[in-house]
Amino acid sequence: MGGWGRQVGFKVRDAGVWLLDLVLPPRCLGCGEAVAAAGTLCGACWRGISFITAPQCAGCGRPFPHDMGADALCAVCVAAPLPFARLRAAVLYDDASRPLILGFKHGDRTEAAPLLAGWMARAGAELLADADIIAPVPLHRWRLFARRYNQAALLALRLGRLTGVTAVPDLLARRRRTPSQGTLSREGRARNVAGAFALRPGRDVRGLRVVLVDDVYTTGSTAAECARVLSRAGAARVDVLALARVLRGEVI
Repeated sequence: MGGWGRQVGFKVRDAGVWLLDLVLPPRCLGCGEAVAAAGTLCGACWRGISFITAPQCAGCGRPFPHDMGADALCAVCVAAPLPFARLRAAVLYDDASRPLILGFKHGDRTEAAPLLAGWMARAGAELLADADIIAPVPLHRWRLFARRYNQAALLALRLGRLTGVTAVPDLLARRRRTPSQGTLSREGRARNVAGAFALRPGRDVRGLRVVLVDDVYTTGSTAAECARVLSRAGAARVDVLALARVLRGEVI
């Protein structure tokens, strides 16, 4: 298509977007209030989001109250080293982020994926910079059938487009259907996912640096089990990048 054709195409597309916004005004992904552009947050919702930024633990990414040095670890990581290399999360999972995340996870609000993946790309820039592949925590096939999409896979694919790192949405398989983690204790969550994941046949991660993508990091049981599978399969390193992280005893 020549330059003139492209210009016409852009004008037609822009007119279509304008007409759609006129009929169905864009709404805030968090609260539903009118906003200037689709796929965004209103000012009030944006101000409520608690982004996780430096200074933070070099291992798990837990926020520090002040700068402790580039390689400083929090007391939790010193006492119990992570079963993977590093963890980073974009935002805190709290009252402000919860409606947005649950809408994306359970409410078919898949249009939030570009915004959320952008947050994750910034939070996990150091992980993604030297990653070979990006892979999501998988859903069991029956849960995927009921939900129609894997929110972690949508984020992984979007991160792949943003960074140029290869996204492999089917790298791991969930071998058995596990009960929801929401009401389980830390120990219960670990037992619940033990042996639940496997590398899909034909996939090879030997020598690769993998960034594992999840939506919400709570106790880390799911991410830890997936990391063990990848490490046993020969992955050179496994990092975890989550959209949100639970702190202060909150449970999802």
